[in-house]
Amino acid sequence: MELYRRFILVLISIFLITNVDAQKELTLEEAVLGQYQQFYPDHIFGFNWIENQNKYAYLKQYQTLVVGMVEGEEKEVLHISEVNEALGVRFNYFAGIKWKDEHTFVLNLRNEVLTYNIDTKKGTKIELPENAERITFDHQYNNVAYTLDNNLFYSSVTKYEHIAVTKNDDSNIVSGQEIARSEMGITQGIFWSPTGEHLAFYQKDESNVSDYPLLNILETPGTLNSIKYPMTGQPSEKAKLGIYNLKNAKTNFISTEHGEENYLTNVSWTPDEQFIILAEVARSQKHIWVQKYNAEGDLVKTLFEEKKDTWVEPEKPAHFPSKKSNDFVWVSERDGFDNLYYYSIEGELKSQLTSNAFMLKDIVAAHHGEVFFTATGENPLNTLLYKVNTKGKQVLLTKELGTHSVDVNCTGEYIFDQFSAHDIPNKAVIRKSNGKLVKLMLEAENKLADYNLAKAEVKTIKSRDGVDLYTRTIKPRDFDSTKKYPVLIYVYGGPHAQLITNSWYDGASLWMHWLANQGYIVFTLDNRGSGNRGVEFEHIIHRNLGVIEHQDQLDGVEYLSSLGYADTSRIAVHGWSYGGFMTGTMMMKSPEVFKVGVAGGLVTDWKYYEAMYGERYMDTPEENKEGYEKTSLINQAENLKGDLLLIHGTSDPVVVMQHNLSLVKKFVDLGIQIDFFPYPMHEHNVRGKDRVHLMRKVLDYVIKNNQ
Repeated sequence: MELYRRFILVLISIFLITNVDAQKELTLEEAVLGQYQQFYPDHIFGFNWIENQNKYAYLKQYQTLVVGMVEGEEKEVLHISEVNEALGVRFNYFAGIKWKDEHTFVLNLRNEVLTYNIDTKKGTKIELPENAERITFDHQYNNVAYTLDNNLFYSSVTKYEHIAVTKNDDSNIVSGQEIARSEMGITQGIFWSPTGEHLAFYQKDESNVSDYPLLNILETPGTLNSIKYPMTGQPSEKAKLGIYNLKNAKTNFISTEHGEENYLTNVSWTPDEQFIILAEVARSQKHIWVQKYNAEGDLVKTLFEEKKDTWVEPEKPAHFPSKKSNDFVWVSERDGFDNLYYYSIEGELKSQLTSNAFMLKDIVAAHHGEVFFTATGENPLNTLLYKVNTKGKQVLLTKELGTHSVDVNCTGEYIFDQFSAHDIPNKAVIRKSNGKLVKLMLEAENKLADYNLAKAEVKTIKSRDGVDLYTRTIKPRDFDSTKKYPVLIYVYGGPHAQLITNSWYDGASLWMHWLANQGYIVFTLDNRGSGNRGVEFEHIIHRNLGVIEHQDQLDGVEYLSSLGYADTSRIAVHGWSYGGFMTGTMMMKSPEVFKVGVAGGLVTDWKYYEAMYGERYMDTPEENKEGYEKTSLINQAENLKGDLLLIHGTSDPVVVMQHNLSLVKKFVDLGIQIDFFPYPMHEHNVRGKDRVHLMRKVLDYVIKNNQ
């Protein structure tokens, strides 16, 4: 019996060794380029509900159109080559597909706009000007608006007509583009009315905004590309909203009522097309007025106001639960979390529809007396789907925990739901509006199953003052708790961001797993100030960016120290943008703790950052002189002891090069040696094939210096 037992143990050992040997090792190149290509779990791509039908469509390998019935079969109906042959184009895939009706869809690739009927196999093609941007269709897909340089135009989608909405020769007057540098939920500058008879658009006057030079080295000699960049405390843009009537070709303008440098955000048309509702936000961002204008641009009424000592940040427009009523739902965090408030069109608060002590993320649909919205639920790592009716009855529709991306059909009867979680690579289903499963469309496999990777561990720890903070720890696959491992802390830490989620990879990048297998503990902590935790958690950073965040990161180090296997004498830190600012803060405020830092695209002094973001969190330099001085990395540079690599894209229009170069100059003045690496002609991040070079640069630096 003993001999048999030993024989079995030998067989088990051989099996385990063979199995380990069979595991593949992930290369850094695979980790960087393969995360969203080679290893990205199978997905349903290009899903669209077909209007007024229980039909849907999606793309198979981007080139084949599949149409299906909710409770029926699917059928491959068209290959992109058939569209190309019919219309004399060369589309490689169904670019930007949207359904005009059950039979006809619209495609848009660069400046070409196609319509195609799947029954007749015929369609139309128009070519917009080659440099047309911000191509935006009306809701019926009859017309398309677009910008050329600083002006706005539109055309029919079936017969090209280059119709000018604006004709400004002054390049400082910009129409149809996003304003306020895309802060406050602003993602577009063109707003078609429900019937397409009116076209609203942002217009900004940048005459008083300073020019900022970006160097173009691709010409000989090099040239300067100037952008408009309003820094904190300096003159900013002046915003208007134009309303163009397609029938009479006349435009009326809405201007700010309470300050010429105030912001106009969250534009929405009422269902009857008689009014526009928007929010005017004070430049201080502590006061908003929700306004009702008529279609001629006249102020009808201030519906309500909100104020806060920190900031008020409206990010979502009014939504209308019924197409037959102008009564609307507004999102506000006035009670500490984003909740839904139901208003009459006259500004009367009819009811508070939700009273959730968790964060709403987005409104995905509103019709037939119901509002569908995503929210975290009780665990802030999730993204779940809820609905609430105008009586305030709320229902959770996605019982599976994870990160859900959803699309509700036009009747509100069916929901396409695609989601992942810690143990779910991807799953796509169709469910009824009560949450009941109707059809399983896809259940993806783990494409990394054959690779030698360990799963991340997600936990909560307590800050020194008792606040729950989420952490993610990635260990080597051959982890041995009796050994000591060097640490890399990956940090962002800024507003709106959340690095740790209940999703596939847990929000991590695959290069973190690669580094872990080089013998590292890779650790991330979402500190206070980061997103999806509510006002108390997020607004504590006001006027003192980097202070409480740094404290929370030190509590993370204390946690690592308690584990026994983290070598806290060898801690490196890396981050980009706000994470670069945090990297610098941690290296200079706690030089005895952090040995190596790699900071990319970093803010070094908030006086150099844009007014819209910087003033929200820091007020102006004049109003908060102490806060600006205390948080400036330039003022802390003399404290640096460890090895620091600074990286910046030379064409960065977000965190301009002045940040990094000013800090480098300070180090030179102090006689302190640091390392600096520019990425020529890259903007705020390094993308494409050069990203492999970037991550090799970052991780080689960490490994070499964190001995």
